[in-house]
Amino acid sequence: MQEHVKALPFEVRQYMLITGNYWAFTITDGALRMLVVMHFHQLGYSPLAIAMLFLFYEAFGVVTNLVGGWLGARLGLNRTMNVGLGLQIIALIMLMVPAGLLTVAWVMAAQALSGIAKDLNKMSAKSAVKVLVPKESANANSSLYRWVAMLTGSKNALKGLGFFVGGLLLTLIGFRGAVVVMAVMLGVVLLLSLWRLRADLGRQKVKPRFSEVFSKSRAINVLSAARFCLFASRDVWFVVALPVFLYDQHGWTHWTVGGLLAIWVIGYGGVQTQAPKLTRLIKGDARALTAGWAAALAVLAIVLAMLPLAQVGWLVVGLLAFGVLFAINSSWHSYLIVHYARADGVSMDVGFYYMANAMGRLVGTLLSGWLYMAFGLSACLWVAAALVASSAVMALALPRQPA
Repeated sequence: MQEHVKALPFEVRQYMLITGNYWAFTITDGALRMLVVMHFHQLGYSPLAIAMLFLFYEAFGVVTNLVGGWLGARLGLNRTMNVGLGLQIIALIMLMVPAGLLTVAWVMAAQALSGIAKDLNKMSAKSAVKVLVPKESANANSSLYRWVAMLTGSKNALKGLGFFVGGLLLTLIGFRGAVVVMAVMLGVVLLLSLWRLRADLGRQKVKPRFSEVFSKSRAINVLSAARFCLFASRDVWFVVALPVFLYDQHGWTHWTVGGLLAIWVIGYGGVQTQAPKLTRLIKGDARALTAGWAAALAVLAIVLAMLPLAQVGWLVVGLLAFGVLFAINSSWHSYLIVHYARADGVSMDVGFYYMANAMGRLVGTLLSGWLYMAFGLSACLWVAAALVASSAVMALALPRQPA
């Protein structure tokens, strides 16, 4: 077995290591989110207060993506990835304190570290694919799309598993026990990454200036704006509103709520891995495909907003369908940013793009708590529809070129 692994091309072995690193991190990230939402709701926190617990998580993710891409270009993606793992372990250790010390401010600080860790890890993994994909291949763009789709899709499937793991661990061993288990697992992964991940992966020969993190590419700027709206449209109903709605209005248990969110994200990740095949069924250039897929999602979001919320079965089916179309949009966007990014300095272009992604999550998370508390789940779904429609309109400003 060991000889077979050594026989694999170096790029494939590095890709497998990065993907495994990303997978392990993602499970803990999804589990921690579910633990925080359900544990603090159980303690009597309002939906808006729970959303505020994630304020620094998302806000620091915005800064991290901007600065992290620059650091990756200067220091190497292996270092930024390992720093992300280390910070996540520290964040988990912070949450091991006795329950009486888990104040809002303390949890927000731990979530800030977790947000920095998550986006360092993600930026490093996505950027590394551009560095590792064979450039001499005649169908390099197709190969790049498949590599990105596999990494992104598998990551999201495991984040869904993390939601289920979080709900299950909360039920079986409680909040503190769950946090200890995840910290130990990540410690093992960090040691392996420090040992095997190639040094200086993706580091530029000429040290870039910090001002270069702001993209000068129209395509990247437009795609970043569309990504902002796309991810805000998901988190406006997904992060706080839906779990609290199912728990309060329909009496679902912690593990069933976590199970539904797990199924949604696992299915979403599975569709992402197949996105290259699905998008190939419809011909068109990058602009038409990006706008078209977003428009289809906007129509579905409008239909969901009109559903009677008492019919929870139909709502769940509709949200699963939302996940299918959202996955195709997300995977297509993830490919385009790596496709548009400069070969030298990829981490800065990818970091700028995921800064917009993080800003969308931040806005969506805050809106999820406030809109649900003030107007209910239907309002969250109407806002989601408006955001996706905005993403479709923005995509029309992308260059008309083959993808």
